[in-house]
Amino acid sequence: MKALKDHYTREEYLAFDDASPEKHQFYNGEIFAMSGGSFNHALIGTNATHQLQARLAGSPCQTMNSDMRVTTPSGLNTYPDASIYCGDPELTDNSHTLLNPVLIVEVLSPSTRNYDQGDKFTHYRSIPCLQDYLLIESEFVHIAHYQRQGKHEWLLREYDSLEDELNLSSVKLQVTVATFYDNVKFD
Repeated sequence: MKALKDHYTREEYLAFDDASPEKHQFYNGEIFAMSGGSFNHALIGTNATHQLQARLAGSPCQTMNSDMRVTTPSGLNTYPDASIYCGDPELTDNSHTLLNPVLIVEVLSPSTRNYDQGDKFTHYRSIPCLQDYLLIESEFVHIAHYQRQGKHEWLLREYDSLEDELNLSSVKLQVTVATFYDNVKFD
């Protein structure tokens, strides 16, 4: 990702991002354009949003799609592919930014894989209420599920079979890997 200008304030970023038809990330004074994804990327993100919300009906938790910005205490402002909060949403920036996700989903592509697994996850870990982080591959069946065990401890579980079942304790759900790959076809 290439920065658009040398240094912006967060207020300048918010004005820029809100006026733009594209989404942008912000960190440490820099604004970065977010690239679009492949068909599979979009389908997996849609599956995550719709399938999780359908399973959460009647619970105090709500799924948000990639239009909901999330900000981290470490200063990253970004748009995850899906997020879930429970109870009342904690919002800022005229209700454009969620502060209290308990679960975040990122769909991986070749251009974002390393960032989503590395620096972005470092920022997400600074969110005190975040309990589950799902990294879903878009080019083959694979999910990396990070689950918070303690303040500075995360457990990694990896899934490679459509029949594998994930335990999303933050939202009290068990879902199969197939839930996220519904109608996805690989080359």
